[in-house]
Amino acid sequence: MGIECIKNDKFDELMRCIRANLPDLIEGFSVSDMRAMSLGLAHGMARYKLKFSSDKVDTMIIQAISLFQDLDKEINNYMMRLKEWYGYHFPELAKIVTDNLIYTKVVRQAGMREKYANIDLDGIVPEHIEKNVKEASEISMGTEINERDEQFIFALCEQIIELDTYRTSLGEYLKSRMMAVSPNLSTIVGEMISAKLIAKAGSLINLAKFPASTIQILGAEKALFKAMRSKQNTPKYGIIYQSKLISAVTGKTKGKISRALAAKCALCVRYDALGDSDEPTIGEECKKYIEDRIGFLSAQEKGGETGGFKKQAKGANHKLDGGKYNEEADFQGEMLGKRKFGAPDEEDQKKKKVKTF
Repeated sequence: MGIECIKNDKFDELMRCIRANLPDLIEGFSVSDMRAMSLGLAHGMARYKLKFSSDKVDTMIIQAISLFQDLDKEINNYMMRLKEWYGYHFPELAKIVTDNLIYTKVVRQAGMREKYANIDLDGIVPEHIEKNVKEASEISMGTEINERDEQFIFALCEQIIELDTYRTSLGEYLKSRMMAVSPNLSTIVGEMISAKLIAKAGSLINLAKFPASTIQILGAEKALFKAMRSKQNTPKYGIIYQSKLISAVTGKTKGKISRALAAKCALCVRYDALGDSDEPTIGEECKKYIEDRIGFLSAQEKGGETGGFKKQAKGANHKLDGGKYNEEADFQGEMLGKRKFGAPDEEDQKKKKVKTF
């Protein structure tokens, strides 16, 4: 409309005065209406803040990783129940087919033990395992089951396969989501471990506020407090123990690598939470540093070449030529050469002057 708006300190003060005196300025406007208007405005602002808050982008990740862990527990419980249930009928199958999902598919495909001779398991197990399964079904010592039992076993198998399929799709969703929210942390320790760290901390911002020592033992709180009460050695790692970088080393190197990895994780998560770039440049550099550190410590532990990080022996400032004795480096030899055994030095004679009275 061609009207220029003025916004300054005087305008804010004027608006505060108008709001404070609205019941006197507007006829029929009461204090209760003023409170209701303020409350409605506060609710609207709160909804806006919650809707567009940058801290809430990781809420989906926290819920998804919690569901992922619950699915793992449920699938394991169902598999244990299936192996016990079907093991009464065909106990030898569990020793031949060790993978849980393949075991479920074999049971769902065949059912009763008598059907294995005429069932084709091609595409589920290799040919030699199929042959072993069919041979074991002919001499199995399991008990007999009826068709009603078979129906409920099939229903349990379908439930396990469906849960496993959903778990796989949820894992893919988590990986894509984590690479968008925290690319650097996901690069150095993996998407699943990053999601577990964020879920344990409560949010990405809370995890960024943690020091490296807290990130190192995050997930091992019970063991930490138990060690502090009993005055034992505190744990060296928590959730980050599942990382491939730590599982690649052995012995005392695990503690050193976990300390270095926690420090780099703290750097990466702060860059993810407060930085502007979406590329995992810091994560790649930190991962390369950890891999080089693992190579150096592993070589040092084995006593082999350490890539230029050789320690010199204390006092070995002079090289020995051909294994010969280096007299120049031996200052004690020079002192002994000057002294004649059996005859005291001049300094010793001065110190041992006898006073005469």
